Amino acid sequence: MKLTIASAILVVLIGCIGQGSNDAEAFTPERAEQATLAVSADPQFPKQDVTKRLFREAMAFAATENLESLPKGQIMVRLGERFMGAPYLTGPLDGFEKEVVVARLDGFDCFTYVEALMAMARGIAEGDTTWIGYMQRTEEQRYRSGRATDYCARLHYFTEWIVKNQHRELVRDVTALIGGRPYAKRIDYMSTHRTAYPSLVDESTFACIQEVEEAFNTELDLHFIPQDRIAEAYDSLQAGDIVATVTDIAGLDVTHTGLVYLGDDGSVGLLHASTSGGVKVSPDLERYVQGVRAQTGILVARPR
Repeated sequence: MKLTIASAILVVLIGCIGQGSNDAEAFTPERAEQATLAVSADPQFPKQDVTKRLFREAMAFAATENLESLPKGQIMVRLGERFMGAPYLTGPLDGFEKEVVVARLDGFDCFTYVEALMAMARGIAEGDTTWIGYMQRTEEQRYRSGRATDYCARLHYFTEWIVKNQHRELVRDVTALIGGRPYAKRIDYMSTHRTAYPSLVDESTFACIQEVEEAFNTELDLHFIPQDRIAEAYDSLQAGDIVATVTDIAGLDVTHTGLVYLGDDGSVGLLHASTSGGVKVSPDLERYVQGVRAQTGILVARPR
């Protein structure tokens, strides 16, 4: 995938735009090229040798540390810390001739970081630390029907990801319970920015995305915590809560995701895959959100 395409995808997808003036430089294509690992365009399933090794090491760590005794959110944080410094990937799920279940651990975008940690944590909690189990849980979380049938089957909008995985009892949207306000917005960024998504050149895929957006907008019932009220919710947040930053960009729901990180000093930060610096902790969640102009608040989903 060429940098021009990758950079465009980074800017316009739900994937993690902007990192905040408080802890990052502004995004540039040159910096993205340095921080991004190339994603193979091979139509065959992507090579997983490094990821499989990292997975085995993570599962061995989980066994040594008895992580199965912890709540899933805490398991996710403990695993997430192991990947600190891992590089940011632009468009790791795209660039293949057919839809495949990509579950890389050698680098992430903000979405795949959260997904990978949740899939691994579920396996640890359920006593299934096999590679096949990890791949199956990743597929279940990522796709509307739980199967990677095609591009349209993927849960591209993170708000829909939350809704579908709440139906599966994998997460619980706790935003309203911790002070959230109603979040009313029409979500249609993909269909209204068709040229930004190479897969939408196909008419049937484009029509499918339009249908998905129409159906989703009729059932959307979400809340958000405004950016100037986030600190008020700190006492209600738990380690490993999934945070998604909502945006004022027309048609788009969220721009970034990560996990609540509770510091030893009592701080409430964000553990996330950042376009600047890869996987890291931004030490104050509210300050991080306020540092990016387009971010207007957060949604919070708790792993179950």
